[in-house]
Amino acid sequence: MKRAVSISIGSSKRDKKVELTLLGEKVIIERIGTDGDMEAAALKYKELDGQVDAFGVGGADLGAIVDGKFYPFHSVQKLVRYVEKTPIVDGGGLKNTLENKAPAFLERHLKEYLDQHGRKVMITVGVDRWGLSKSFVEAGYEAVFCDFMFTLGLPIPIRSLRSLRILAALLIPIVSRLPFEWLYPTGGKQEVRQPKWEKCYRWATVIAGDCHYIKRHMPDDLQGKIIVTNTTTQEDVELFRRCGVKYLVTTTPVLEGRSFGTNMIEAALVAVSGKGRPLTVDELNQLLDQLGFEPQLQELN
Repeated sequence: MKRAVSISIGSSKRDKKVELTLLGEKVIIERIGTDGDMEAAALKYKELDGQVDAFGVGGADLGAIVDGKFYPFHSVQKLVRYVEKTPIVDGGGLKNTLENKAPAFLERHLKEYLDQHGRKVMITVGVDRWGLSKSFVEAGYEAVFCDFMFTLGLPIPIRSLRSLRILAALLIPIVSRLPFEWLYPTGGKQEVRQPKWEKCYRWATVIAGDCHYIKRHMPDDLQGKIIVTNTTTQEDVELFRRCGVKYLVTTTPVLEGRSFGTNMIEAALVAVSGKGRPLTVDELNQLLDQLGFEPQLQELN
C-alpha cells in the first residue's frame, strides 16, 4: 500500500486520514498540521523522509508558476531542507492542470445561471492560481485579481492577465523573501475572519481561489455567489451555506465529506505512479484523464 502525507503549517484541526484506491492501487493520504510552527513541520518531514511514498507541502507554496516560469518562495524553502529521499510537491502541478477545467465545468453545469448573473470572477490571488486565472479569462470572464489586497492589504485590484504577469515579474522576487506568515494565514489565524474588500465580493458572480483567502475577508452576505476552491472541510461548507452561497465547486475530489488540497492529491498521484519523483504536466494530465477527475458541484442554497 502506498502512503502520501501532506505536512501543513496550517491548523491541526483540519487533519484527516483517508484510504482510497487510485488506478487499482491502494493509497493512504494523510494531512498533518503543525499550527503555524514551521520548524515543527520541517522536523516532521525529516522524521518521515524515506518512510512514505510522497510528501505534499500544505499551508504554503514552494513557489509560484506564472506563465511557465517558476518563482521560488525563499521563506518556505527551509521547510523542506531535510528532505533527501521522498519526492515532494506543493500542488503547483495540479493548479496548472486540474484547476484549468473549472470554467468549462461551470459552463456545462451552470450556463443558464451564468447567463443570468454574468461571467464576472474575483480571484483572490491570481499569481497563486495562474492556470485558473488564465482559464477564466480565456473563457470570456471579466476578471479582477486581488493579489495586492489579500497579500499586502493594498486596495489595488488588477484587471488583466498582462498586469498580473508584470506584477509577478516585478513583485514576487521581493515578496518571496518576506516571512510567509506575513502573506498567508497560518495556524490559528486560519480560523479568523475579518470582512473586507466587500465591493469586489459583491461585484463578482464567481469567487475563486484558495479557501483560506476566500474566507479571510468574505462578508456575511454572499447570496447567490458561486465559490470555486478546494481544501474544504464540512465546517467550511456550512459557513458558505450560512452566508448564502448558491453553489460550491471544489476542484479536487470530495473524500469522506471534505476536499483535500492540491498538494495532497498531487502527492497521492506521485505515490501511485511509482516513479519516485514529481510528475510532469503531461504525466499529470494523463493520470487525471484515466481517473476521470473533474471539479465537483454542490448546491448549498
